[in-house]
Amino acid sequence: MSRNLVIVESPAKATTIKKYLGPDYDVLASYGHVRDLVPKEGAVDTQNDFRMRYEVIERNEKHVRKISDSLKKADTLLLATDPDREGEAIAWHLLELLRERGLLEDKDVKRVVFHEITKTAVRDAVAHPRTVSEDLVNAQQARRALDYLVGFNLSPLLWRKVQRGLSAGRVQSPALRLIVEREEEIEAFLPREYWTITAGLSKQQQNFQAKLTRLDGDKVEQFSITDGDTAHDARQRLLTAADGNLQVQDIERKQRRRNPAPPFTTSTLQQEAARKLGFSASRTMRTAQQLYEGIQIDGERVGLISYMRTDSVNLSNEAINDIRGYIEQQYGADARPEQPRRFKSKSKNAQEAHEAIRPTSARRLPEQMVAQLEADQAKLYRLIWQRAVASQMMPAVYDTIGANLAAGTIGVFRATGSTLVSPGFIAVYLEGRDDVDDDKDEKLPELKEGEKIPLNDILSVQHFTEPPPRYSEASLVKTLEEYDIGRPSTYASIISTLLNREYVMLESKRFHPTDVGKIVSRFLTQHFEQYVNYRFTAKLEDELDAVARGERAWLGLLSEFWSPFHQTVEEKADIPRAEVANAREIGTDPASGKPISVRLGRFGPYVQIGTKDDEDKPRFAGLRPGQSMDKITLEDALELFKLPRDVGTTDDGLKISANIGRFGPYIRYRDPVEKKDKFVSLKEDDPYSIDEQRARDLIAQKKQADLEKIIRVYAEEGIQILKGRWGPYITDGEKNARIPKDADVEALDLKTCQELLAKAPEKKKRGAAAKKTTTKAAAKPAAKTKTAAKPKTAAKAKTAAKPKTAAKAKAAPKAKPKAKPKAPSKAST
Repeated sequence: MSRNLVIVESPAKATTIKKYLGPDYDVLASYGHVRDLVPKEGAVDTQNDFRMRYEVIERNEKHVRKISDSLKKADTLLLATDPDREGEAIAWHLLELLRERGLLEDKDVKRVVFHEITKTAVRDAVAHPRTVSEDLVNAQQARRALDYLVGFNLSPLLWRKVQRGLSAGRVQSPALRLIVEREEEIEAFLPREYWTITAGLSKQQQNFQAKLTRLDGDKVEQFSITDGDTAHDARQRLLTAADGNLQVQDIERKQRRRNPAPPFTTSTLQQEAARKLGFSASRTMRTAQQLYEGIQIDGERVGLISYMRTDSVNLSNEAINDIRGYIEQQYGADARPEQPRRFKSKSKNAQEAHEAIRPTSARRLPEQMVAQLEADQAKLYRLIWQRAVASQMMPAVYDTIGANLAAGTIGVFRATGSTLVSPGFIAVYLEGRDDVDDDKDEKLPELKEGEKIPLNDILSVQHFTEPPPRYSEASLVKTLEEYDIGRPSTYASIISTLLNREYVMLESKRFHPTDVGKIVSRFLTQHFEQYVNYRFTAKLEDELDAVARGERAWLGLLSEFWSPFHQTVEEKADIPRAEVANAREIGTDPASGKPISVRLGRFGPYVQIGTKDDEDKPRFAGLRPGQSMDKITLEDALELFKLPRDVGTTDDGLKISANIGRFGPYIRYRDPVEKKDKFVSLKEDDPYSIDEQRARDLIAQKKQADLEKIIRVYAEEGIQILKGRWGPYITDGEKNARIPKDADVEALDLKTCQELLAKAPEKKKRGAAAKKTTTKAAAKPAAKTKTAAKPKTAAKAKTAAKPKTAAKAKAAPKAKPKAKPKAPSKAST
C-alpha cells in the first residue's frame, strides 16, 4: 500500500485534513515558513545575480526534522500549503531543504491546493495535483529580496540620523506617510464658516423639515451664506414672504433600488470587521484563520469558511447554488434574482480563479454555531455568512418623494422622504457605510401640489467645515488598497509594525503619528521620495504581480530597482543629523537669556536650554507623555525644567525629590539605614504636583514591599537573600547571584552565598558602557553604512529606543549606532 505524506502550514489544519484523507495519508504541519534569509548583510548578494542565502528558521528546525523522518517512510509527498504566493514559497523552500538532504530520490512530489477545508474540496484537490509554480515562487523571492534590500539599507541610516532601533520598509514607509500627511492636513486646516437655513413644517400632526435650496432665484450651496448677519437677514425675509405657510410647488416620486455588496475579500473583511465589530486587522485575520482551518463541531473538525487571503469577489457555481437554495428555502423564490448575481473585482491584479470569502455551507447558520464558537469566531462567522448570503438576494426597493415648497417669491425649500417597500437583501445584511442614512424610513405626510403647509419656524444654523478625519483601521486599509500599497494579506502586519515601532499611536480608534514617526516620514519623503511615492509603490506591486503571472523576469526587476536605490543611499549617507531631527528654536530662557530648542535624541524628544558652544553645558528635559515636538510652546518647555523638584522630607528629615527618568516619573529619598538613595516609581501621581504626605505614603509602601521580599539578611556582610521576579536571588548591593534550581533556599548559609556572589558577573555600569559605545561609534566613518558591525536582535533594538533621563539627554545628539538591524522577517513590510 502506497504511503502519502501531506504537508500543510498549521497543526489545526493537519488534524482536519487527516480525517478527510484516511489511514494512507500522514499529515504534518510546517508551522509556516521553514527557511528565511540569514539575518546579516549580504543575504541578498547584489553582485552575483541577487543570490539569496537562506537558513532554516531555528524554531521550525524540529518540524523539518519530523517531516524528513516521515518522508523516509513515504512514497508520495503532497505539498498542501496555503493557496497563495506565500504558500507556494513555503512549499518550494521545504522542497529545497529536502532535496539538499537527499530525501527526494524516488519520491513522487505533488502540489495540491484547496480554497476551503471540507471533505469534498480536500479530496478533489488531491485528485487534481500540479507542480510547484516557479512564477509564484519567483514573485515571492523578489518581494522578499526587495523588502530586505530596503530595510537593510535604510534602517541603519535611520539609526544614525534619527534614533537607534528604527526601521524603514518598502510598504510600511508609504503607509506611515499617509498617516503623517493626513496629520499635516489637519494641522494646516483653516475652518470656514457657513450657515444653513431650514424650515420646520407640520401637517396632520406630523412634523417634518425642508432645507433652503434657492434664495432670490439663486441656487443655495454650502458657502452661499457665510456669516450670521446674512443668515439672519435671509431668515427674516423668508418668514415675511412665507406669512405662516409654505406652498407646495411640485412633487417628484420615484423608486430607488439598492443592490447588495459583493462577498468579502481580505480587504473588505478587514474594513467591515473594524466598522461593525471593532476588530483590528490582525484580530480579524487571526480569527478568520481559525474559521478556515477548522472548528471542532459535534466531535468533528470542520472548516467553516473559504480561504481568507483573497482579492477576488467571485463565487464558485457550487457556492452560488448552495446559497440560492438556502435563500429559496428560508425566504421564498421571490427573495433571489432569477439569474445568479456575478461579481467582478475592480483590481486589475485580482485572481478570479480564486474565490471570495464565504461560508463552506450556507446551511450552517450563525445562530447554530454560537454555542460551539468563541465569541470572536461567532461574530466574524456571522458577518461572513450574512454578507455572502445577502450577495445573492434581491435588491432593496425604496419609494422616494421630493417636494419643493415656496416661501413667496423669495425662496424655495426642499423636503425629501423615503419608504422601504421591499427589504430584499437588507433582511439579512446591510453594509456598514457612511451614507446609510438614506436607507432609513423618513416619511413625509401626504402632500398635494398647490396646497399650503403650516410653517412652524425657520431656523438658521451656524456651521464650520471640519478637517479630514484621521485614519481608522478601516479607512487606512481602504486607502492602502486604493493606492495599491502592499497587498491585503500584508495590511495587518503593516499596521502592527507601525504600532510596534511607535511610529503611530491609536487613540479613540484613530491613528496619530508620534514625533519619531513624523521625523522618519519627513526624512524618507525628503530624501527618498521616489521610494515612498504612492505611484512608485503601486507600480512595483504591479511588477511583482507580472512576475507571478510569468510576464516579467524577477532578476531584471531587482536589478532595475537596486542600482538607483543603492546610489541614493550612498549619496544620503553624509546628511547632518541635526537636519534630519528637525531641531527648532522655540524661545529664550528668561533666567539665562539662552535659546530654548526642541530636538529629537536617541531616547526620544527633549528640550534644551543653551547650545553645545556655550561655556556651561546645556540643560536638558524630556518631553512629557502627550507633548509633541511640533506643538510644544515656550511656556510648556519652561515647565519641564522645574524638575527635579523638592517635595519635602521623610519621617527621618531627609530630602524627597521628584523627577522624570529613563523609565518614567519617580521620587527619590535617602534611606538612613542603608545610607543610599532609593527610588519609587510614580504610576498615577504627577511629579510636578505630588505633595509631601503622598510621597511619604508611597515611600512607606515601598519599604513594606521591600521587607516582604526579604528571605534572609546577613547584615554585617551586607548580603541579602531576596524574592525576585524570576525567583529568589542573592545580592550584596554590587552583584546579584542566581540560586541554583536544586538548592534549598532556606538552607543557604553565609559561606555558600559568598561563593555564589564571587562567581556572579559584575553589574554593567550604565554610564561607562554608554561612554565606551559613544567613543567607539564616533571613531567610525559615518558614510560606511554597509560595513557596520554585527546585527542586533529586534528585542535589543527596541530596548535601546526607550526614553532617556533628562540628565543624560545631552549625549543624545552625538550618539551613533555600531550595529546594523536584523534582516526583516517574512512579514516585514
